[in-house]
Amino acid sequence: MQKITINDVAKYAAVSKKTVSRVLNNEANVSDKTMLKVKEAFVALSYRPNPQARGLASNQSFLIGLVYDNPNKSFVSAIQTGALEICNQQGYHLLIHPTDHESPDLLDNLMQLITQSQLDGLVLTPPFSDMKNLLKMLDESKIPYARIAATTDKSTAVSVISNDKKSAYEMTQHLISLGHVDIGFILGHPHHAVTAQRYNGYKKALSDNGLALKKQYIVEGRFDFSSGEKAARNLLGLKKPPTAIFASNDHMAAGVMKVANQKNILLPSQLSIVGFDDSPISEHIWPSLTTVRQPFKLMANKAIEMLIKCIRKEPLEIKFQETESILIVRESSAPHQN
Repeated sequence: MQKITINDVAKYAAVSKKTVSRVLNNEANVSDKTMLKVKEAFVALSYRPNPQARGLASNQSFLIGLVYDNPNKSFVSAIQTGALEICNQQGYHLLIHPTDHESPDLLDNLMQLITQSQLDGLVLTPPFSDMKNLLKMLDESKIPYARIAATTDKSTAVSVISNDKKSAYEMTQHLISLGHVDIGFILGHPHHAVTAQRYNGYKKALSDNGLALKKQYIVEGRFDFSSGEKAARNLLGLKKPPTAIFASNDHMAAGVMKVANQKNILLPSQLSIVGFDDSPISEHIWPSLTTVRQPFKLMANKAIEMLIKCIRKEPLEIKFQETESILIVRESSAPHQN
């Protein structure tokens, strides 16, 4: 059986070869009527595009890299799902690449990944989205990239963020409205810029309500369960422990719950615990966790959409988009009992 080529499709649809190529590459400058004719030709001729030939014709690999280093599997899953959704729609493939952000060979390894895989662009998740040396390397190499949950240089690169400071402020305000004045706070990983954003929101809420910032109630964490446990032992071992604890993510909040239960502290009547991210664990533990829901899938959608426009050198009205997070009140937060 003779192999069907792009020339056969063009002849069948009565359009130019260039028009067929534009439809294959999901370019915007094709009318709906013409696109329908070409797609009908694909079906009628059982045409299957050759990815290598397609890439050579357009000088693209149609491959986008997603770089991450995050212990929160639900975060990674949501980002991957959102990115894949748009890639599939636009005819791109997604190369998912976990890597250690503390590796001394990080820049060399990522440049090797880009060149060997011939990536058309890169999606950066925290903490990569705020690493100045990495961003500088990509800018100098003219490699298109999009940043998710970035906190710096918002005007110079394609970025999609959720306002962590505002959300942390609202969460702290929620605890204050329940009568809590002694509120512990567990910081996230120091290399993640969102750690400072969430801490700043917590501090501002205390200040706006005339409450003192008590250093003994601020404990470091790492965004994982074990660091939540360690922080909880510190906070709950104080002579005057907090009546509420705000952990910077849900996995650390779950670690706090474990320690509280081991100490026979009644939740939430004796201790309110809240988290951040609305990970699946937040609904699977008891009491179910009051948290902040961030639209990670939507953030990845928007990042990929803007990145593909950059790759195609299409006009981009805005390079920076902010998404809204939602405060989810569940069973783990309750009025302070005097």
